[in-house]
Amino acid sequence: MTSVFDAAGNSVGVTVIELGPNVVTQVKSVDTDGYDSLQFGFGEKREKSTTKPAMGHFAKAGTTPKLKLKEFRGFDAASKGLGESVNITDVFSEGETVNAVGTTKGKGFQGVVKRHGFGGVGQSTHGQHNRLRAPGSVGASSYPSKVMKGMRMAGRDGGGQVTTKNLKIVKIFAEQNLLLVKGSIPGHKGAIVIIEKTSKL
Repeated sequence: MTSVFDAAGNSVGVTVIELGPNVVTQVKSVDTDGYDSLQFGFGEKREKSTTKPAMGHFAKAGTTPKLKLKEFRGFDAASKGLGESVNITDVFSEGETVNAVGTTKGKGFQGVVKRHGFGGVGQSTHGQHNRLRAPGSVGASSYPSKVMKGMRMAGRDGGGQVTTKNLKIVKIFAEQNLLLVKGSIPGHKGAIVIIEKTSKL
């Protein structure tokens, strides 16, 4: 993250997102596939790490192997052809809101205090010397004699898909394909995220 100054002179925390160049790698239409959509390729991938079917797919589009492929509806199939790029200003504009879809940072196996915000068994009284971060009781006694499904317990934390909604676009640098949104987005530095336009009600 970084910060920029708005028109009122206030410092605004923003996240810099690289949106492109996004190359059209497949065009779907109602006649051939039953719906209109465009498949975009982002990033560069080595040929030795790309399968032969994928190489044929990229060769048909006349482009180099791409790291990530994603299909989006809402595009006119006749508006773009194979191998053409989509400019950031064709889709987004400053001041509008977007959603960021990404995978959060994986934190491994964590206890209940970090994973769910438990307070632990807590006090240092009653002879408890090693149970400050323990989960406490997790089930009933003779009935139902089991731990119920959905009980919040220790386990793997992070590494899941999260959507951060209603992020305001503060600035667009079209030449560098950079998008500055107010606030934070899921994922580590350099992670791949999907930026969606918010639906209009």
